[in-house]
Order: sequence, then structure tokens, then C-alpha cells
Amino acid sequence: MKTIINTPNAPAPIGPYNQAVLINNTLYTSGQIAIDPKTSQLALGDSVESETKLVMENLKAVLAAADMTFDHVIKTSIFISDMNNFSKINSVYGQYFDEDTAPARETVEVANLPKFVNVEISMIAVKA
Repeated sequence: MKTIINTPNAPAPIGPYNQAVLINNTLYTSGQIAIDPKTSQLALGDSVESETKLVMENLKAVLAAADMTFDHVIKTSIFISDMNNFSKINSVYGQYFDEDTAPARETVEVANLPKFVNVEISMIAVKA
């Protein structure tokens, strides 16, 4: 059965989608960008690192709403607007995972992202 996951601790959807969908023990998150869930405003901060941290914190909140953590994540998709920012984004992203058990991942440079942010990340997590 499909369960919709929504939490006030992550940005509300800005279109016809949900923060995440849980099917059986598998969670599919929507892509998160640097929107402050308290203000619903874009919060890019002063660096791509601070932007990435907010994205990861938003994902952390969505995972928690499904009673999961980053330990449950098996796959991530990272979309960035400039591959020159890869190492900065990767540095922040890596703080949320144990390198030995990190999930599978792809990182793709795209022409644009919603609200012209620098990074968007989505995840798939499984509670075994």
C-alpha cells in the first residue's frame, strides 16, 4: 500500500507531488532544494556548501518522518548546475554517510534546477 509522507520539518511541495512516498518498506523522496521549511523561502546561504547542508537537512527530516535515517538510504541522485561545484557538494554530502556503507549514487550536471538553485538531491531508502 502507498503511504504519503509529509512533514512540516521539510519544505512543503511547490507542485503536484509529495515530499516522499512509502511503499512497503521502500521510501522514494522527491528532490529537495535549499528551501527553509520554517519560512518556505529559498535559503541559498553564502556558499554551495551551506546550500547543500540545508538540502541534506531537509532530506533528513523527510527520512525521519518515515522513521528512517541516512543508514537506510540505498540510492541517491544528485543534480547540480555546475560540475565545478562537485567537490564542495560531495564534501558536505559525505558528512551524512559512512563511506564503507554509503549508498549507490549518480551526480549529473543539468542546465537548470527549480528556482535556479545549485543542487537538488533525491533518495531511495529501504527499511529491511
